[in-house]
Amino acid sequence: MAGRHTCHRGHRGRRQRAGRWRTDAGTGQRALREAGLIDQFHAIARRAGQDMRLLEPDGTLLLQEDTPDDAPLDRPEVDRADLRNLLLDSLPEHAVRWGHVFASADDGLLHFADGSSATYDLLVGADGANSRVRALLTDARPTHTGQNIVELGIPDIDRTHPDLAAMVGRGNYWVLGDGQSLAAQRNGDGRVRIGLSFYRTAEDWFATSGIPFGDPAAARMRLIELFTGCDARFTALIAACDDTVSPRSITTLPVGLTWPSRPGVTLLGDAAHLMPPVGQGANMALLDGALLGLALAAHPDDFPTAVKEYEREMFERTSAAGRQSARVQETLMSPDAAQKILAFFRSGRM
Repeated sequence: MAGRHTCHRGHRGRRQRAGRWRTDAGTGQRALREAGLIDQFHAIARRAGQDMRLLEPDGTLLLQEDTPDDAPLDRPEVDRADLRNLLLDSLPEHAVRWGHVFASADDGLLHFADGSSATYDLLVGADGANSRVRALLTDARPTHTGQNIVELGIPDIDRTHPDLAAMVGRGNYWVLGDGQSLAAQRNGDGRVRIGLSFYRTAEDWFATSGIPFGDPAAARMRLIELFTGCDARFTALIAACDDTVSPRSITTLPVGLTWPSRPGVTLLGDAAHLMPPVGQGANMALLDGALLGLALAAHPDDFPTAVKEYEREMFERTSAAGRQSARVQETLMSPDAAQKILAFFRSGRM
């Protein structure tokens, strides 16, 4: 927060990593209610995104949940780009200044990579996993979990591959087991986003995996080889993907990370509590922003008190979420992951 109203962002325009976000009623949706945006959110959220199909690698269907048309919007899906635009459009004009890459901060002055500067009352590091602001508060850095993900996708699947579209359904399609996973997810633009997960401990696994990411067709063939022990329907999903092939290593911050409160600086979202991508991170980030805003509104003339109040609650809440996310991630990559996740859905206990 530069001054009291302006947010500087490092990238120009509204580019956003593709994908969807599942909103939780008690965290992400709570934040949207606090911002007065819940009705607009409901207008773009997809109830059908709550559908779930869970399978084992041999093709055995363990669970199919189809959401009734009148089901409550407890955890609907929304495309991240749509949500981002909703949030940006709710801000006053000129509240966001694009193209300002953060370089450093000292004595109430922000310095940007282009040589410009701006004053601030409170600097909120909301700059993600590789936050530059984080270094002002802690030496903690993200570390590799051993999990690696390759993201692919099938555009306009209902027209191009209607058989695969029917198989995936309207929401989430999970194939889990043998230390690997295939997750297919519907996006609002007709694309199905597919994530292939592998557990490999080597930090440079992508460099030594033999997957030629510079050659999308060859990369798809190599990925199919890694899933040849699975039902042929799953490798058909990989074969149908387009040439967008994106590898990502999954990193996390230490669970329970805290820091001594410092006047004028704090963190939220992945900058503060990077955790495995199992559905908690974005919800926690939105709630962080809402609760920080409420704390500042309650103490408009005492930012240090507001920051301490926010951080105290955030540390406790996100530590619990981080522990749960780590357990879920470990389960997802276990040999009998599908059976364990089925038991979790039935009992609610991980």
